[in-house]
Amino acid sequence: MTGVDWLVVAAYFVLLLSVAWWVILKGKDTADDYFLAGRNLGWWIVGASIFSSNIGSEHLVGLAGSGCTDGVAMAHYELHAWCLLVLAWVMVPFYMRSKVFTMPEFLERRFSATARWVLSIISLVAYVLTKIAVGIFAGGIVFATLLPELQVNVGGLVLDSFWIGSVAVIVLTGVYTVLGGLRAVAYTEALQTMILIVGSILVTIFGLMALGGWDQLRQICGSEMFNLWKPLVPAGMEGTWAPVKESGRIAWYFNQNYPWLGMLFCAPIIGLWYWCTDQYIVQRALGAPDERQARRGSIFASFLKLLPVFIFIIPGMICFALAKSQQMPELAGLLDASGRPIADECQAAFPLMVKYALPAGVRGIVVAGLLSALMSSLAGVFNASSTLFTMDLYQKFKPEASQHQLVWMGRTATTVMVLIGLAWVPVIRGARGLYDYLQGVQGYLAPPIFVVFFLGVFSKRLNSKGCLAALIVGFLLGVFRLAVDTPVSLRLAGFENGYPEGSFFWIVNNIYFQYYSLLIFLICVGVMILVSYLTEPPPSEKIQGLTFATTSDEDRQRSRASWNWVDVTASAVVLLAIAAAYLYFTG
Repeated sequence: MTGVDWLVVAAYFVLLLSVAWWVILKGKDTADDYFLAGRNLGWWIVGASIFSSNIGSEHLVGLAGSGCTDGVAMAHYELHAWCLLVLAWVMVPFYMRSKVFTMPEFLERRFSATARWVLSIISLVAYVLTKIAVGIFAGGIVFATLLPELQVNVGGLVLDSFWIGSVAVIVLTGVYTVLGGLRAVAYTEALQTMILIVGSILVTIFGLMALGGWDQLRQICGSEMFNLWKPLVPAGMEGTWAPVKESGRIAWYFNQNYPWLGMLFCAPIIGLWYWCTDQYIVQRALGAPDERQARRGSIFASFLKLLPVFIFIIPGMICFALAKSQQMPELAGLLDASGRPIADECQAAFPLMVKYALPAGVRGIVVAGLLSALMSSLAGVFNASSTLFTMDLYQKFKPEASQHQLVWMGRTATTVMVLIGLAWVPVIRGARGLYDYLQGVQGYLAPPIFVVFFLGVFSKRLNSKGCLAALIVGFLLGVFRLAVDTPVSLRLAGFENGYPEGSFFWIVNNIYFQYYSLLIFLICVGVMILVSYLTEPPPSEKIQGLTFATTSDEDRQRSRASWNWVDVTASAVVLLAIAAAYLYFTG
């Protein structure tokens, strides 16, 4: 980092805090304004905010790292842009008509208050264990890579660059999130989206220039790294449908956890849960003034969602190619003696590209983009968590609370989340293999939520008892797998080599997480349908307008008036772009 780079980063923070302060001054002391920006976000703010919230540590660390180890294999998740079209065309009409603050609140409208509380509590715990944890981890990695010598002495306690980076990202993000709520988060995320996209594109351009161009990248990486499907099958196991990793063939490589069958059937379930039902994402659409703005914002986000393949995965592949071709000796540590990528080392692929492939000045722009991604991701989870706690739990126990009290509680809840994030730093600093573990968490928590939302909208016969049974059974199955996986994934004392081979816990731990996720999904579907049909149907007046079968003619006409040929054409272009990507990345 040169002086010019630091000036660029400083300019970024001045601009960011100026935007945040301007937005804070416009805020009103009401729950509607604090948690949903007064339901006044335009479509481009909605779309940019959705994209920026999504682009966080899993991209800076995990996605670029997977590009370095496995090529375009993980592009499957980024090509889930079509899930945002499902949000736009299928779910947005129901959410906007119901005028809810949170996704658990919608579940209460459709099913019961108990379902709302269950989902709120599970979501809060999941946010702490996943999104906040990964955000801190990535912030530490970025700073440790770019500024390895940075140290600060605080009362005799020496903090290294990992600590400084983690704490700085949490505190700076927490300040404007606590003060400004969703409005501050959304507007700053729109700014951060532009900086992030520009910076990441520069990494791809300068990386290709250093390597010698796109043809050189394809030649060095080979056809397998440009194949969306083949890298997902472990070497020597092509064509297998075996659900358990074979003994002696388990390596700590990213692709060993993603068989093609699981990717084909399980990944869409996780994608639809995340993009269509997770408070973290959908809250931005809820902040739109009407169905038209919410839909167009979601479609715009689907366009932006196509970019990570080229601005994160490809730079990771370029990093591998530069290391393998020995054109950049500083990257030699990414490969083992046989020339294969080392998964843990490759987590720093993107920051390493920033450090060694970019000229002064440009590096500052990209570092600002890195910070944008980290901060926007954390801001999103802080705001979503405070909304869930305040509107789903606090307001339920204190329904007479004034608007001022709700806003005060929201700020308090955000502050608590920031403090929890700070408390996580020493835990995460000592953990290894954290990223792979966190990838599985979503696979275990997503299926029951996906089932109750989508089946609840598509079937009017399913009732609250079926919903609650599916949620409880699904979450218990997911928590059981997490309890089995955690000691091994974090390599705790006594579990460095896993469970005794052939034991029950060994089998559970070695089932591909996507296959286990599919099992949870099928069980939840069966439980919800069975319990619902064994009990009484829900009252028709309770579910009016909350399922396709109970939507009124007036609702359908209003929804039809909210879109035109522009929305349809834009959606078609996204689908064509996804199809083109699948056709190109076939090796």
